[in-house]
Amino acid sequence: MYNSIVAIFTISLLLISVQAACPSGPPSVDTTSGGFEYTYPYPIHYHELQTQHQTLCQAYMDVPPHGPTNSSKTIMMLHGKNFCGVTWNATIEVMRSQGYRVIVPDQIGFCKSDKPTAYQFSLQQLALNTKSILDSLDIKSLVVMGHSMGGMLSTRFTLMYPNTVERLILVDPIGLEDWKAKGVPYLSIDNIYLQERASNYTSIRTYEQSTYYAGTWSPAYDVWVNMLVHVYNGSMADQYAFDQALITDAVITQPIAYEFPLLANKTTLLIVGQKDNTAIGKQWSPPNVQAILGDYRVLGYQVAGAIGANCTLVEYPDLGHAPQISAPDRFHKTVLDWLGE
Repeated sequence: MYNSIVAIFTISLLLISVQAACPSGPPSVDTTSGGFEYTYPYPIHYHELQTQHQTLCQAYMDVPPHGPTNSSKTIMMLHGKNFCGVTWNATIEVMRSQGYRVIVPDQIGFCKSDKPTAYQFSLQQLALNTKSILDSLDIKSLVVMGHSMGGMLSTRFTLMYPNTVERLILVDPIGLEDWKAKGVPYLSIDNIYLQERASNYTSIRTYEQSTYYAGTWSPAYDVWVNMLVHVYNGSMADQYAFDQALITDAVITQPIAYEFPLLANKTTLLIVGQKDNTAIGKQWSPPNVQAILGDYRVLGYQVAGAIGANCTLVEYPDLGHAPQISAPDRFHKTVLDWLGE
C-alpha cells in the first residue's frame, strides 16, 4: 500500500511539472527556459500548447518591422535541427528593414521551448504546433522560409496549410532524398540518443566545418557551436538529447522526397549550396551508401524539376549547408531580389 501511494504521489508530481504554466510577465531576451542559458536579441514569447496529454510551452520571437508598424508583410523563419530560432538573427534584421514582421519559433524539443520526456515527434505535429502560434497571433497569410530540417518542416507546413503560405523559401533543406530507401540502416532511438548525449564542442565543430562551411572556418562560426554546447550542457541536457534522437528518427522515417510535385502551384525559391553534403544517417551507413548520399549538386536540380515551373533554383557553387551564415550578403540579396520580382 505504501509503495502504491508513493508511486501515485510521484506520478502526480511529474504531471504537475509537465502541466506547469508557461513563463509569464513581460517578454524577456535573457531566460533559462528550456534549460538553455542563452540571451536572445529580441523578446521571447511563449505559446501554450495542449498536445499529446501535456501542456507544453513553445518559445517564439515576434519581431516588428523597422519604421511604421502597420505593414501587412509577414515572414516566418523555421530553424534546422542543429540550430535555434536565434540563428536567423542577421536575416531577421534584413527582413525588418524591408518592412516585414518576423515570426521565429523554437520548435518543441529545441532551445527555449519545452523538452518533453515523451513525445510523438512528426513533421505534421511540429507544423500543427507552429500553425497554432500563427492562429493565436491572428496571422492568416505569410511568407515561410525554412533552413535544413526547417526546410523539410516548411514543405510539410505548406502542404498542410497551402492557403496560409504566400510564398515558400527553402534554404538547403534536408529530406530532398529518401535516405532509408537509399540504404541507410535503421539505428535505434537508444543508440541515436547515445550519440546525441556525447556531443561536445569538438564533435559539433568538426561536423559543421565539413558540412556547413565547405571545410572552411571563421571564428564567427563559434557563436553557433557554443550555442549548441549550451543546450547539450544545460539543465535539461538529457531530455534534449533524447528529444533530438526522437526527431532524428522522425525525419528519417517520414520522407517528403516524393511530395515535392504537390508544391507545383506554390511559388517557391530553392537555395542550395552545392558543397552541402548533409544526409541524416550518413555517419552510420556503410561506405557504399555514404558515397551516394547528400549530393546537393544533383538533389537541387531534381527537386526544382519535381516542383516545376513555379520553382526558382539558386545554387552557390562554393558554399555548404548554411549560406545565410557563411555568405549573408549574397544570401540576403538572393532572397530580396526574388521577393521583389
